[in-house]
Amino acid sequence: MTDLTDGVLHTLFRSDQGGHEQVVLCQDRASGLKAVIAIHSTALGPALGGTRFYPYATEEEAVADALNLSRGMSYKNAMAGLDHGGGKAVIIGDPERIKTDELLLAYGRFVDSLGGRYVTACDVGTYVADMDVVARETRWATGRSPENGGAGDSSVLTAYGVFQGMRASAQQLWGDPTLHGRKVGIAGVGKVGRHLVEHLLQDGAEVVITDVREESVRGILDKHPQVTAVADTAALIRTAGLDVYAPCALGGALNDDSVPALTAKVVCGAANNQLAHPGVEKDLADRGILYAPDYVVNAGGVIQVADELHGFDFDRCKAKAAKIFDTTLGIFARAKEDGIPPAAAADRIAEQRMAEARRR
Repeated sequence: MTDLTDGVLHTLFRSDQGGHEQVVLCQDRASGLKAVIAIHSTALGPALGGTRFYPYATEEEAVADALNLSRGMSYKNAMAGLDHGGGKAVIIGDPERIKTDELLLAYGRFVDSLGGRYVTACDVGTYVADMDVVARETRWATGRSPENGGAGDSSVLTAYGVFQGMRASAQQLWGDPTLHGRKVGIAGVGKVGRHLVEHLLQDGAEVVITDVREESVRGILDKHPQVTAVADTAALIRTAGLDVYAPCALGGALNDDSVPALTAKVVCGAANNQLAHPGVEKDLADRGILYAPDYVVNAGGVIQVADELHGFDFDRCKAKAAKIFDTTLGIFARAKEDGIPPAAAADRIAEQRMAEARRR
């Protein structure tokens, strides 16, 4: 038995992070497709989650990411009040090099073979145009273009939801639901981060940014010269006077190195899986840093793609995303009541909803 099989079986059947209902390894030699589709739960309904296209160093890393992300989607969808379970897919490879229509069509056929148990959408490395191609092979693809009956770019409402989470955090910590006069640092100003900049500037915040892509930073600074840029995330988290830190790139931003260095009193961002390992949430709480759970505040995008399945209405979706403000405040209240960090409180609420659904 290979190390990969041992790792998958351990996670699925024996680890605390397990509990997945189904994991599908997909390969199409003709197109070069290698993918993993992970369905964590269908207790609340069909699993819903995006497709990440990324050049993983190993297949083991890809499987681990799919398992971790799919589990996170179960909690995100539950906290967003959606009738969907959690799923996620990853395509292994550099999308700049190997992404073709043939590969995406092959992937669409694998999604379709699951008969609606998994509904896919965009994620890192995949875009609206890609979902249009996938949808040629399956009806279970969302995040498509308006021209093809879809809702378009979900990053707009993702950023809006994160902003609502920040407002709730400000209310909790400073007694006022505004970022006016606060210094907010954003790590990653791509699809979501650039929209978040707009919300914050409109609210009167001072914004500091960083991104590994120089062109992304330049695009923000050209449009908004009042924004400040720093060299990297290490510099951003150490910025003097920072009130809010918003990780909006890849996961693992909150770890044993970054948490002790944080100058911000609030962490609220769009990145998935921000906590590098269990226990980081306690480290944040011990330092007096208020953490708005990532899968709660970044749910605007999944709210949008879920709505697409029923005929997309932007105003309806924005109203649902606005409720992230109240949901976040509710989590802070539960955390205080139970004497636990907000991340643990959010997990308890999500797990309760899933458990009640299983009993019905």
